[in-house]
Amino acid sequence: MTITIVYIILAIIVLWLVFAYNNFVTLTNRAKEAWADIAVQLKRRYDLIPNLVESVKGYAAHEKTTFQNVTDARTRAMGATGTADKAAAENALAGTLKSLFAVAENYPQLKANENFLQLQQELGDTEDKIQASRRFYNTTVMALNTALQSFPGNIIAGSFKFKPMELFELAAADAAAAEPVKVQF
Repeated sequence: MTITIVYIILAIIVLWLVFAYNNFVTLTNRAKEAWADIAVQLKRRYDLIPNLVESVKGYAAHEKTTFQNVTDARTRAMGATGTADKAAAENALAGTLKSLFAVAENYPQLKANENFLQLQQELGDTEDKIQASRRFYNTTVMALNTALQSFPGNIIAGSFKFKPMELFELAAADAAAAEPVKVQF
């Protein structure tokens, strides 16, 4: 009878360990999938930016500094690695896009251009999708990090070398980046 109780207790412990391990794997994979969703939306934005710059260039050719800043920020954002670096680069890119739209406001013919309006709408839609993807990612990462830090899961997480992930958030010091990119005229 005692041996049976010991086996039952051991079986419960083993099942709990398997469940806890699988939970960490699931949470980690969800966070990676959420990051991939962000990457897809960022790529979509990166692909829209050259077309947008070219549309504005046709009307405001003398704004070379603004165009160069947008291009440089896009390049830095595309090359950024790690969550914190990516967030900083994306914040800088959002700021340069605001300056590009500020330049566009000075050209009424551009604001009436159908191609520009379509690019503007697509960029606005992409910004909304990036924001939704970032919220999903951060929610998933917070669930993972909470599970990794909670007892007794932290013991299992430490044993199997699960690591917390960084949130993808706007830089608190950059007030301009905290505002959404305005793409409507």
